Amino acid sequence: MAEFPAPNSGVAAGEPPISAGLLAYALFGTAAVVGLVSSGFHLIAPLMGLIGIAGLIVAYVKRDDARGTWVESHFRWLIRTFWFSFLWGIVGGLVLIVLGIILIGIPIALLIWAAASIWVIYRVIRGYLLFKDSRPIPGM
Repeated sequence: MAEFPAPNSGVAAGEPPISAGLLAYALFGTAAVVGLVSSGFHLIAPLMGLIGIAGLIVAYVKRDDARGTWVESHFRWLIRTFWFSFLWGIVGGLVLIVLGIILIGIPIALLIWAAASIWVIYRVIRGYLLFKDSRPIPGM
């Protein structure tokens, strides 16, 4: 039986996918800022726009290529950032639905969404600062 070499993905063995990491950070950062300065906060989550979903897809697709490198922790960091922001977006939505009837839910939901947006921006900035120095995320 003939053996065929694995196709070359353009990345040398053991070399981390740095360009994909930069792209993911750029997409996440753009999504977070757009979510913060758009007409109000996103009702689902700061990263739920198409740009944020594109960043999530990049992180998931390139996660296996980054396995065993310092970039792996950054993809995990970004993926968790997305899903936790999604969770807090849902919590804010539930608060709005359940407590919105008595009007106290509106400011609480807005506060939850604002805090989630600021938290996402913090995580993107912190992760990028470590990424540009080629350092993994501590504890990941």
